[in-house]
Amino acid sequence: MSLFYVPYLSNGNVLPEEESQHAVKVLRLLAGDAITVVDGVGGFYNARISNPHPKHCTFEITGTIQEYGKRDYRLHIAIAPTKNIERLEWFIEKSTEIGIDEITPIVCRFSERKIIKTERLEKIIVSAAKQSVKAYFPKLNPLCTFEELMKNHQASQKFIAHCYEDDKKLLQNKIKRSSDVLILIGPEGDFSKEEVQKAMKAGFIPVSLGNSRLRTETAGVVACHTVNLRNEE
Repeated sequence: MSLFYVPYLSNGNVLPEEESQHAVKVLRLLAGDAITVVDGVGGFYNARISNPHPKHCTFEITGTIQEYGKRDYRLHIAIAPTKNIERLEWFIEKSTEIGIDEITPIVCRFSERKIIKTERLEKIIVSAAKQSVKAYFPKLNPLCTFEELMKNHQASQKFIAHCYEDDKKLLQNKIKRSSDVLILIGPEGDFSKEEVQKAMKAGFIPVSLGNSRLRTETAGVVACHTVNLRNEE
């Protein structure tokens, strides 16, 4: 069954223009054809096409599930954008598929990329969420500095993954189920030692993601997968 994203569904049962074009021009859906609609905030709707217009395709809702796929924990990953933007895009795509609630790009001392364009990243989130049949879409926050994040963050569990040879426990052994988690992932050059110290003073626990030295985007996906698996045990 075809799945479509309609934000602000209360404004009317109309597919956005891009989704309308895909439904009518690409999939060639007709009046009466069944579709599935998600609103990105937990609403999952069974529906049928009523007017297959290529710019504003309307539909009738035949069934509703609220809080579809809601979890009893939240995962927020703050990650430094990679020099090659395609690697950050890959992380956002895969973490959305696996399950993540919030993503914050952060600029650190050793960051090589300090500017991002969020429009394409938002489209990647929508595509990945639709592909993995999610009714909750992750929130992509604006780019901020490491210092700004230290001043404004909330989570009952806070971790920083870095590569220094310090006393660190495996992330999988520190995660508590059914709680809010924030994990910091640094740039290709890692966090500075000063940043690690600031994070620890702010209550972040240093953790390891395993014995291998991982790329930034790989570390983000591993962290995301670890938290999800721990909560699904």
